[in-house]
Amino acid sequence: MKNLLNGARYLLAAHLSHQLPGDGGREVAFAGRSNAGKSTALNSLVGHTKLARTSKTPGRTQQLVYFDFEHAPGKYLVDLPGYGYAKVPGELKSHWLGFVNDFFRHRQALVGLVVVMDVRHPLREFDQQMLAYAVERGLPAHCLLTKSDKLSRGAAKQTLLKIQRELPEGVTVQLFSGLNKEGVEQAREVVLDWLEMNREAEA
Repeated sequence: MKNLLNGARYLLAAHLSHQLPGDGGREVAFAGRSNAGKSTALNSLVGHTKLARTSKTPGRTQQLVYFDFEHAPGKYLVDLPGYGYAKVPGELKSHWLGFVNDFFRHRQALVGLVVVMDVRHPLREFDQQMLAYAVERGLPAHCLLTKSDKLSRGAAKQTLLKIQRELPEGVTVQLFSGLNKEGVEQAREVVLDWLEMNREAEA
């Protein structure tokens, strides 16, 4: 099956609202705790090993990073700043929170949120805050329980069932592993559906 997310390319990194692209088209945002595997998940979905930069250093993503597609104008993937224990000055962290809050409240092109959580440490405070943004806005949200290969199949399934019970109504969740590719196709279909790229490919 052809990967319709293949061909994603870096567009820009925004630190201020006026640096964002025009508020049209369709965007899917990716959020996650530092080192939860967000960059690896993005790379797996687009079939590119180095599109989103991975790092051993928490909080390396310090801006809203946009990726677009030459074959699908107006469709974007947005990599949000890693949150949690990023070692940054309080003033900068406050700016991020304000920027992201404004992004979620007012960005009309935003059509879905993917929250990336380490399957061993799911639904931490900031994960819940990101989901709250989506629920408040009425945005669809989908959770990836990454690094599922780190747990036995039984333990991973138990965690999945537990998280399903704890999520807000309408929020979906799945197991995911960039290492063994578990759940990559499932997650890709969710993103393609939100971006309406599957629909346009069939037209």
